Amino acid sequence: MKRGDVRAGILALLAEQPCNGYQIMQELETRSRGMWRPSPGSVYPALQLLEDEGLIRAETGAGGRVFELTERGRKVARDEGAAGSAPWESAASAADDPSLELFGLAGQIGAAAMQVVQTGNQAQIAEARKSLISARRALYRILAEDDLAGDE
Repeated sequence: MKRGDVRAGILALLAEQPCNGYQIMQELETRSRGMWRPSPGSVYPALQLLEDEGLIRAETGAGGRVFELTERGRKVARDEGAAGSAPWESAASAADDPSLELFGLAGQIGAAAMQVVQTGNQAQIAEARKSLISARRALYRILAEDDLAGDE
């Protein structure tokens, strides 16, 4: 995400309803379809800065600090919202990228291989090795077939 997206995201969310910091982080992750997970180390300083700028105010209640827009904050949120799409939309569109799914699957295979190494016996480790070699060859075969199709 770009610099300033946390700020814009917070303003956009608070334009809809008051939220605490945890709700803001959860909602940004949900709306970006899991592609953007802002950390407390980026959200809470941004909240403090927005409060210092007079764009939001915090009310302390039983559920902790809940943030809401001030009148000035509503105007800024409206202006920024009219200027473009919400910052989580670009992150959510990346969720449709098939290469990201492929990397996720590769990570899952790596985790499974580590599990076999840690808990499997020698025969299971040998079988897992064969499976990984076969998978690697199959992936290279896909590229080779594509190259051959271009030669025809």
